Amino acid sequence: MSALAAVVPAKDEAERIGATVAALRALPEVELVVVVDDGSSDDTAAVAADAGALVVRHPTNLGKAAAMTTGAARVAEEETRRGGPPWVLLFADADLEGSAAHLGPLAEPVLAGVADLAVANIPRAASSQGGGRVVRLARGQIETMTGRRVEQPLNGMRAMTREAFGWASPLAAGWGVEAAMLVDVLRAGGRVVEVPVPLTHRATGTDLAGQVHRARQMRDVSRALLERRFRGG
Repeated sequence: MSALAAVVPAKDEAERIGATVAALRALPEVELVVVVDDGSSDDTAAVAADAGALVVRHPTNLGKAAAMTTGAARVAEEETRRGGPPWVLLFADADLEGSAAHLGPLAEPVLAGVADLAVANIPRAASSQGGGRVVRLARGQIETMTGRRVEQPLNGMRAMTREAFGWASPLAAGWGVEAAMLVDVLRAGGRVVEVPVPLTHRATGTDLAGQVHRARQMRDVSRALLERRFRGG
C-alpha cells in the first residue's frame, strides 16, 4: 500500500472545512479526500466540494461513528472503480484547517507496513484531551483490557489499514468509537503506534455546551468500553 484516502467527518464546519481539505489534498500521499457531511445546517458540503473533496451527505446527524463508516464505504467504492490495492485510511477532524498538512508522518508507519493503526499524539498545549476525566477513564480501561497504555486514546486523527478497520467494525456508537477501536484492534493482534504530530484544532470549551459534550463523551466511552469488557478478548 502506497497511498492514502482521507476521511473527514464534519458537522457545521463551513468556516474550517475548506482549509482542512486543501491541506489534506496537498499531502503527496493523499489521493482522495472524502468529507462526510453529518447533517450540517450550514454550507459544509458545498465548501468541502469546492475545495476538492468527494462529499457524502447524511440528511440528519447520525454521529461520528456513522460518518466514519460511511466515509470508509465510499472509499471502498472508489477503490473498486479505479482498481489497484486498497488505500490506507486516514481519519482527520474537520477543524484542523492548515495543521492537517502535518498528518503525513502519522501515516508513515502504516504505509511502511510496520503498523496496522497509528494514532496521533498532539502536544498537550494544543490538545483538548490533556489529562481529563474521560481520557483517564479510557486510558485506564484500555490498559486493563489489553495491557497497552495509549497516551491519547480519544484522538480522532489516526491512520489504519483496511484490515484493521474491519477488526474494529461495526464501530462503537457516538464518541466511544476511538477508544473501542483501540481495544478491538489490539485484541485482534494489531500493531498500534502513537506518532507525535503538531496539530491544532478547536478545543472544547468550559461553557454549558462544552460540559454537555463532555458528559455525552463520558457516556459513550463508558458504554463502549463496558461492552468490550463483558465481551472479553
